[in-house]
Amino acid sequence: MKKTITITNNMTDESYEFDILEPTRGPMVADISTFYARTGMFTYDPGYTSTASCKSDITYIDGGKGELRYRGIEIDELALNHNYLETCYLLLNSKLPSKEELEEFDLELRHRSFLHDELMNLFRAFPSNAHPMATLSSATSALSSFYYEHLNIADESGYQEMARRIIAKIPTIAAFAYRHSIGAPFIQPDIDRSFTENFLYMLRAYPGGKMHRNINGEDRIRPIEIEALDTIFILHADHEQNASTTTVRNVASTGAHPYVAISSGIAALWGRAHGGANESVIAQLEMIGSVENVDTYIAKAKDPNDPFRLMGFGHRVYKNFDPRAKILKGLQDKLKDELQLDSNLMQIASKIEEIALNDAYFIERKLYPNIDFYSGVILTALKIPKSMFTPIFVIGRTVGWITQWIEFKKDKKAKIARPRQLYIGK
Repeated sequence: MKKTITITNNMTDESYEFDILEPTRGPMVADISTFYARTGMFTYDPGYTSTASCKSDITYIDGGKGELRYRGIEIDELALNHNYLETCYLLLNSKLPSKEELEEFDLELRHRSFLHDELMNLFRAFPSNAHPMATLSSATSALSSFYYEHLNIADESGYQEMARRIIAKIPTIAAFAYRHSIGAPFIQPDIDRSFTENFLYMLRAYPGGKMHRNINGEDRIRPIEIEALDTIFILHADHEQNASTTTVRNVASTGAHPYVAISSGIAALWGRAHGGANESVIAQLEMIGSVENVDTYIAKAKDPNDPFRLMGFGHRVYKNFDPRAKILKGLQDKLKDELQLDSNLMQIASKIEEIALNDAYFIERKLYPNIDFYSGVILTALKIPKSMFTPIFVIGRTVGWITQWIEFKKDKKAKIARPRQLYIGK
């Protein structure tokens, strides 16, 4: 039996029936795409809190249960038993790769990680103290001038080539943006290193590609560091229709170049209410200063008359413990043990976490620690500068953005994004 919903206009007693669409997971959706044409009215939904803007089979979130899945696979399974490149392949191809497919995918990304020589001129045009996110966004947009043929992709091989190229190049652009910001020479990719290790190498290596080694002669990029950063990439790979992903889809709807759409997503992600939140978490922990000050700031956070807000708690979608935060909590504890870390910031964060998880104020308001709370502390433990926190988010999220872009372009019913408004002017 066909499911419908009836809306009655109490001013005219007219009733309108709309179809109800059933998802494979999550709440049912009322199809009001013809609402204006039939009623002469708009719906009003600031922030799109009750609006499904598209159909998608990429990522599923149940905020109430604290559930996150990529292509139907739970995030715990991916983070604990697979690596980032396997996750990328899954998002792009709707299945995990075989050993041979993963080797081919990995090899192609390694060779596509190099940048066109002429793109180097763009980096040098920026001030030496430019934030890496500004340079990263601009350089990504500039890629459209080098690969203009991607504007008219019409087949699966074209989609795959375009996607693999941008996934491979973003870590290089991010590393170069950082090194330019500190006046250090660029370090070219090393095709003998894995995706995640290579990024750390480009951040840390000395001119000539030399790496600092410990007293045992071991490379200073330790396996636990690669594992930690790779996990962070997995957890950031996609997150349904968030602000930056919606931005990418909206730009895609205009027919713009895919790399321009990704650049727009990067710009949206930079905001402190979105991808820049983990940088704000660390800044706040530094401001708190010591474990002895935690109680004072907790009291400020609970005071309705105090504008202070505790960063890294609560989430727009999750009303339960963010499943990504749970994974990072375990990773943080592992790092603390294996690297023998017990920094002042970790002590402050642990004290705040302990209070928040047991305090009625936070429990009643479902203010659980989110992914930003833990990722900032972990990245600091990995000695990654704050200015690179959001670029690392970009590296992880690029595959999600480009997968969403591809899904949009393949949708024969897709239209240009054009919200309406409740006009209140003269």
